[in-house]
Amino acid sequence: QVQLVESGGGLVQAGGSLSLSCAASGRTFSGYATGWFRQAPGKEREFVAAISRGGGSTYYADSVKGRFTISRDNAKNTVYLQMNSLKPEDTAVYYCAAKYGGVNFSHISYDYWGQGTQVTVSS
Repeated sequence: QVQLVESGGGLVQAGGSLSLSCAASGRTFSGYATGWFRQAPGKEREFVAAISRGGGSTYYADSVKGRFTISRDNAKNTVYLQMNSLKPEDTAVYYCAAKYGGVNFSHISYDYWGQGTQVTVSS
């Protein structure tokens, strides 16, 4: 079992940056791939980024590639999402999620979810 809690969301102007953190519980965190997803009002939940269990492989949606960076520190049981050059269309509730084993890009494949943190980017 893994419990996840996101933090770091807030209001930022377009072009600015935010760093999100996802604190995970459990002694077996290193066995879980982690993804970031987001959901804006009226839209379906979409994949943002994912990182492999050991942090050696990262994956990004085309919409955020080059602007967002996912990382993890298994010793601290924490996953991060550094968001730069933010755009108004990045506004959404951001969720971290975990699944045992390898990376997957579909939200339905993830078993554990945080409560979400709001990111609002003003124009």
